[in-house]
Amino acid sequence: MTNNVTIPQNMLPNDGRFGSGPSRIRESQAKVLFESWRSPLGTSHRQDAVKNIVASIRKGLADLFQLPDGYEVVLGNGGASQFFDIACACLIERKAAFGVCGSFSDKFAKEAQAAPFLEEPVIFEKPYGEAAVPEFVDGVDAYCWPHSETSTGVMVPVQRIPGTEKNGALMIVDATSAAGALPVDISQTDAYFFSPQKAMGAEGGLWIAILSPAAIARAEAVEKSATLEGATRWIPSMLSLTKAIKNSRKNQTLNTPAIATLLLMDEQIKWILANGGLDWAVARCRQCTDIMYDWAEASDYATPFVPAGPARSTCVATINLADDVPASEVLAILRANGIVDCNGYRALGLNQMRFGMFPSVEPADVEALTHCIDYAVSEMKK
Repeated sequence: MTNNVTIPQNMLPNDGRFGSGPSRIRESQAKVLFESWRSPLGTSHRQDAVKNIVASIRKGLADLFQLPDGYEVVLGNGGASQFFDIACACLIERKAAFGVCGSFSDKFAKEAQAAPFLEEPVIFEKPYGEAAVPEFVDGVDAYCWPHSETSTGVMVPVQRIPGTEKNGALMIVDATSAAGALPVDISQTDAYFFSPQKAMGAEGGLWIAILSPAAIARAEAVEKSATLEGATRWIPSMLSLTKAIKNSRKNQTLNTPAIATLLLMDEQIKWILANGGLDWAVARCRQCTDIMYDWAEASDYATPFVPAGPARSTCVATINLADDVPASEVLAILRANGIVDCNGYRALGLNQMRFGMFPSVEPADVEALTHCIDYAVSEMKK
């Protein structure tokens, strides 16, 4: 059985977690959790002990992304996928355009298609492995696309769509696997949203959105119109962006958050800032993916899924394997040796592996990983 293969101990990475989410949590973060077991863990999120952590997160993200005047960091319950619904309920006024190039961008577009109070969205779709950017369309008031399509390892440019300068259209960018790992000019966005279980090195269950003044004003106007007599739009309390904004300004969330997630995220932001901020994190992620892509391009059985160029992600590396090297067998060997969560995205159904290369990943661990994959495949072929 291939999963009985034992990789020599001296070849193994120090940390075998390479998941694209949840991603690895650093030991020093876990120590903070342990030290917080009596407080703030297990205490009220409406009191200063927790509110101070939320304030630190909001300040840290403002520093990390060098927010322009008027932009605000807003937190809410439910994860980035819930923000798809929030955007449909509170930010898209009538009609949106979507760039679709993977499972998550497709899911966002489908939420807009299903909303009975919105017009049919315009979809700009590219094959998985290519980047899709929406183009200007008359009558569209919101443009939505992913900064990094987690399912495929594709990067998409973040810049305002030409032609929207005067019509007030919002730029809504899903940054779930990009925030803190890829470079970004926040002024090119109106809602840059993500969840903390990727580059932020925490657990899921929260969404974080960096909102422009225009996005805040849009949410206020849309939610106000939904209360007028004869309005057809219903905004459940948990999807109310204005409620999330008001609570965030008080350094809290509408409903009870996972305090452990807040602690982990706060520590990760402080760590990134202490090491040099976003530029440092971006360079570290790029170093890791460069190691992986260079290995794959030199391999006789592995190739990068995304061709070299601006669409190839520098934080999520997706690698195709030759047909005679079943990814399932390689993954089984790796997992049996403590190297985990390297599976390709299930919905793609391809013979491939996918690796999260977020700031917590050590470049030396990636180098070790490539040697372990080679060892596993050589044993499979015996």
